[in-house]
Amino acid sequence: MSTTENRLTNSTITQQAPLALADFLYDRPQPRGIDALCTLEHFSIITYAVPIERFAGLIHPRFALDAIVVDGQPCGLLSVVPFTDKVFTSAVYPFPRFTMGQTNYRIYVVDTETGEKCVWFLGTTVDTWSIFVPRNIWNMPWHRGRICFDCEYDETAQRYARYQMSTKSDWAPASVELTSPSSAALDFPGFPDLDTALVTLTHPLIGFYDRRDGRLGRYQVWHKQLEVRPGRLAAASFGLLSRMKLVDETEQQAPYNVLIERQNEFTVYLPPRVVD
Repeated sequence: MSTTENRLTNSTITQQAPLALADFLYDRPQPRGIDALCTLEHFSIITYAVPIERFAGLIHPRFALDAIVVDGQPCGLLSVVPFTDKVFTSAVYPFPRFTMGQTNYRIYVVDTETGEKCVWFLGTTVDTWSIFVPRNIWNMPWHRGRICFDCEYDETAQRYARYQMSTKSDWAPASVELTSPSSAALDFPGFPDLDTALVTLTHPLIGFYDRRDGRLGRYQVWHKQLEVRPGRLAAASFGLLSRMKLVDETEQQAPYNVLIERQNEFTVYLPPRVVD
């Protein structure tokens, strides 16, 4: 397989057809072996609608951008997903519990071999010494970062009074400040309906990525329907998006959409697979 830098542009995009979120909800597959259970706090999805030409060379040719049309322009969707792993532990056996900050960077794609909506995982910053196994043993694009969350949640109003995250990292320095309005509706321009948008942005359970050895990797997670609420961005700086020329500093201040959920639970099926 050629490296990301040498790939041809994948210009194929898919058309959004209406979907029912209920069709994508199923019982959790039974964990086994080294599968992990994660309780995530301060979970947010900050999405940008990006002109499709900026994704040139980034995505394996097996995948097509899961694109929408915004203001008459076809755009791919890219999200920054910060959260705190309040509890990271075995889903099967008694095991020590870890707490760590994490921020994922992902592009929404469709697997042209299966037709499945999934994500192309650019990588993650993680604030933990345990990065060694996923990075060095599983060859995942994990990078060390010093991550700090400063959040205050108003239990009465059921909203964040303060949401701030900062990351010191050579790979992806970042800072973001969000607000959660007391009254705002979920809005997804370019999608045929709410369910289709939620399936695409909140419910991709499969991810693919470039392994650090150049091969194609695949991971799988499970979670129930996310109970996201609308958020608003007050300020953001994502060094990775600027460096990759995907979303510049000015554009980062105007995301397509912001979603927030105070807490949820993910099951992560491990180890990730090598596809080819």
